[in-house]
Amino acid sequence: MTLTPAELQSYLSALVTGNLKLSTMIWGPPGVGKSSVVAQVAAAHGLDFVDVRLSQLAPTDLRGLPVPEADGHGGGVSRWYPPEFLPRAGQGVLFLDEVNMAPPTMQGMAQQLILDRRVGSYELPEGWFVWAAGNRKEDRASVFDMPAPLANRFLHLGVRPDFDSWRSYALGKGLHEHVIAFLTFRPELLHRLDPTQPAWPSPRAWEMAAQLHRAGLDAAPAVGEAAGAEFAAFVRLYEGLPDLGLVLRGQGAGLRLPAEPSVRYAAVVGLAARAANADEAYHAFTWLADAAGPEWLQLYVATLVSKFQAIGQLGELAGLLTRDERLAGLVAGTLELAGG
Repeated sequence: MTLTPAELQSYLSALVTGNLKLSTMIWGPPGVGKSSVVAQVAAAHGLDFVDVRLSQLAPTDLRGLPVPEADGHGGGVSRWYPPEFLPRAGQGVLFLDEVNMAPPTMQGMAQQLILDRRVGSYELPEGWFVWAAGNRKEDRASVFDMPAPLANRFLHLGVRPDFDSWRSYALGKGLHEHVIAFLTFRPELLHRLDPTQPAWPSPRAWEMAAQLHRAGLDAAPAVGEAAGAEFAAFVRLYEGLPDLGLVLRGQGAGLRLPAEPSVRYAAVVGLAARAANADEAYHAFTWLADAAGPEWLQLYVATLVSKFQAIGQLGELAGLLTRDERLAGLVAGTLELAGG
């Protein structure tokens, strides 16, 4: 089963809601957001989250160290002292990342934890889920084959890059609007694996690029030279944008929307990203309704709905539905397509 990040989040949430403590393996290319989705699910359900990178551990790091203890008769036994990062109580998600990048000895240790919920003298508390993730062979990652007995004990879920899921995440996180607008214009650059280069575009890389860009730094070290150059050229288009602040305040009557498609992407996504409330969102919509065609209105509304959903303020849109029948129809259609 291959899912988008949003679908994966829903599936994992259903496992938590149903209290199904089934060991789950998430497969997907590097940088697609596997660990981020798991962390979001844990946070949404108020669960603790422990992220263990198996490829970076030695067997003793997981099993613990043998410590001799006297038995009172001149002899003694060794007791395994488990590592401090393994949970002792409460409820949460133990996430074993990079499972198939770990050598076979580590996978053997992980197998005990996954199948028996214990390793050495350590036992995982009842309230914890065990989920894992790994890269596929076709991603050209340095992976080991997963033993068949281990693989057969997992649920197997694949995750693939998906722009709509990433856009909702990016808007909710407040990533720089330039990055969101650029990938709306060039969604095929959201994930483009290039094993021959150290830096290449991925959802994780674009999040780093957004931080670099906000600090006034080049995005290329995160996403690679080619994507970085395209992004830099796109950012220069912002110099030709009308004053979006005036539009959002309802003062854009004398402003024109440039005809160049790439500039229109920048303007439309910029308006949706900056709209802080229903009034600003409505002002932008009416301006676009006069300045652009229906496809641009649809893009604006889809981005706006994703934003308000991501930040938990979808109620802000409710007041818009009675102001304009066109807007009400577009919002309703977008929510229906999104399953909302």
